[in-house]
Amino acid sequence: MWASIKETVKTVVYALLIAGVFRTFLFQPFWIPSGSMKETLLIGDFLFVNKMAYGYSYASCPTIIIPAVGLDIDAEDFCGVFKGGNERLFGSEPERGDVVVFRHPVSGRDFIKRLIGMPGDTVQVQNGVITLNGEEVAQTEAGLFTETMERQGGQGNLPRCSNGAVGLGADCLKQRFTETLPNGTEYSVLNIGDRDLDNTGIFTVPEGQYFFMGDNRDNSSDSRVPQISGGVGFVPYEDIVGRADRVMFSSSGRSLLAFWTWRADRYFKAVE
Repeated sequence: MWASIKETVKTVVYALLIAGVFRTFLFQPFWIPSGSMKETLLIGDFLFVNKMAYGYSYASCPTIIIPAVGLDIDAEDFCGVFKGGNERLFGSEPERGDVVVFRHPVSGRDFIKRLIGMPGDTVQVQNGVITLNGEEVAQTEAGLFTETMERQGGQGNLPRCSNGAVGLGADCLKQRFTETLPNGTEYSVLNIGDRDLDNTGIFTVPEGQYFFMGDNRDNSSDSRVPQISGGVGFVPYEDIVGRADRVMFSSSGRSLLAFWTWRADRYFKAVE
């Protein structure tokens, strides 16, 4: 009996070690809980973050949060001793336009946004259009993004619409634009209406830090708001976790386990 228990414990320990190595050095699972990256990423998308893309820092260590049992172990709890140098092992610089997972510099929670500003860049938003290093980033109209007004994801949030307050089950519309960065990266951005963050001052990105924005511009907490005001602000190199490359599957329901709500058109969809 004791031999059987010992073998079971060993198997569990080995499995946890293998999972820990996989999650720390290769890929981290990530579930999209909010609509800040629509339409590139939808609430309920499940993807793996490529941790090999930019090398490793303290932020590569896993964060384990299981509210049901009160478990909240942060990457800094595991690897905080390596924090502070703003360096990475086998590091490489992310590219402008990458969709990146990073740790919030203050709260430590994982965020996912698009990289807009590199170290040394100036970034400003005017009338919803980015000015990067003094040049407007190209935007062209691309029709409307339509979704159903219904509660989405585990948090049950309702989407925001450019066509005003619509009832449950009605079409919720947003203006869609194709944005093209100077390096040729193209992606869709959404507009709900005139908002305070459609016009900002000029941000100068410090060395060793980056400027991120969500594609759903009017529904994103990102680098346009400084950390002192509750936003993301500039993100240090060492706080980057990895690059989002591909959606594995996606659930339109309240739980990833509700397989009957999985979206048939998002299996293994590339993140662009």
